[in-house]
Amino acid sequence: VPALATERRFAQRLRECLEEERLLDGRYRLQRVPGGRVALPVLEEKLCQLCLPPEMPCELVRMQDPVPSRAARRRTPAQRLRDELRRLLGAGWSGELERDVPHAWQRHGDLVLLSEDSFRAAAWDRLGSALWETVASALGARRVARRGRVLPDGMRTPSVTLLLGQHGWVEHVDNGIRYTFDVTKCMFSPGNITEKLRVAALPCSGEVLVDLYAGIGYFTLPFLVHAGAAFVHACEWNSHAVEALHRSLVLNGVRDRCHIHSGDSRQLQLRDVADRVNLGLIPSSEEGWPVACRVLKKDTGGVLHIHHNVETRPAPASPQAAVLPAEQGSPEAASAGGEAQRPTEHAGEETPGPGLRPEWHRWAEATATRIQGLLAELHGRPWRSSVLHVEAVKSYAPHVHHLVLDLECRPVLP
Repeated sequence: VPALATERRFAQRLRECLEEERLLDGRYRLQRVPGGRVALPVLEEKLCQLCLPPEMPCELVRMQDPVPSRAARRRTPAQRLRDELRRLLGAGWSGELERDVPHAWQRHGDLVLLSEDSFRAAAWDRLGSALWETVASALGARRVARRGRVLPDGMRTPSVTLLLGQHGWVEHVDNGIRYTFDVTKCMFSPGNITEKLRVAALPCSGEVLVDLYAGIGYFTLPFLVHAGAAFVHACEWNSHAVEALHRSLVLNGVRDRCHIHSGDSRQLQLRDVADRVNLGLIPSSEEGWPVACRVLKKDTGGVLHIHHNVETRPAPASPQAAVLPAEQGSPEAASAGGEAQRPTEHAGEETPGPGLRPEWHRWAEATATRIQGLLAELHGRPWRSSVLHVEAVKSYAPHVHHLVLDLECRPVLP
C-alpha cells in the first residue's frame, strides 16, 4: 500500500492535508516506520493528484503489511466489496451498477461462487480482469466463478464460468467432513445441511448401506465418517461426481469402506445386502423404490430414507399456528419442521403428531403402502412397513417442501 512517511511532529498536519484533498486511504491505519517517522496510507489511483505544500517534509514509501483501520474491520464483506468497486470505477460508479453487485455468495475454500444475476451490466465488461481481481481481493479469495442455470441434462450439471483462476477444484469442509469437487462440473447444496447433520447422528454402527443417488457424497460421507456405517455401496451416474466422490473418500480416510457403482442405479445388480438404503433424489425418488426393495436384506429388512417434494396447501393464518423454520427464509437456515414420530404400524390408528401436516402424513402413509406392496410382491410373503419419522429439510418452492421419510421395513415372520 503506498504511503507518505513524515516525522511524527508533521503527521497530524499531513493527515489534514490528505483528508482535505480526499487522498487518504481510510482502509488502513497510520503506522510507524523506521527513522522515527509515521506513514499515512494514500490512494494509489490518486497519487497523480498529490499536491502538498513545499514546506511539508515527506517521502513516498510502501507499507508492506498494512494494518486495517478500525472502521475497515467493522465493514461487512459486502460493504467492503462495494467500497472497492466504487473506488475502482471512480466517476463511473452509479446506482444501477451498485444494484448489480451481489449481497451474498458461496465460498468454497479460496474460491467464491457468485450468483448468476451478479455483474451483468455491460459496464463491468470494460474492466476486464481488474474487476475479478478486485472482487477476489475484497472477499479474501484467490479465485472467482459465477453460476449459470442448471443444465436440463438429468444430472443437474451446473453452468459455471470460472472468472479468475486456473481450475475449478475446491475443498469444502462441512461438519468436519472434507468434500472436494469441481464447481464447474458439480453442485454443492448447502441447503441440505440439516439432513446431513441428522444422517451423521443416526446409529449405523456395523450396518451395510446403499446410497442410490450418491452425488459427490452428500450422505455417503456422513454415514461413513460420523454414523459409523460398516460399508456403503454408493451409486452415481455422473462421471464428474464419481471422480469427486472418489477423491473425497480418500481425503476422509474411508475409501476402503465404500464401493462406487458408476452408472444408472436402476440397473444395479445388488440384492439382499442392505440394512439401510438412502434415496436422496428430489423432486421424487420413486423410480428407485423397486431397487431399494431388492437391495434390502430379505430375512431382516431395514430402513429406507425416502426423499420427496410434497406440495402443501396454504394453511389459514392462526395466532397459535407454529411457523416452520423451513418457511422462514434461506435454505441454509431451514431445519426440521416435522417432529419425530414414535414407530407406528403403517396400518395403525396413529394420527399426525405436532408439526406433521396432513398432506405430509398422507404422503408418508401412501408411500408406506406402496413400499409394503413392492416388498410383498418381490419376496412372495407379507411385509410390515412402519413410519419412523418425517423430516422437513427445507422449503423448496412456495408451498412445496423437501421431506425425508424414515420407513422401517420388516418381513412378517411365520
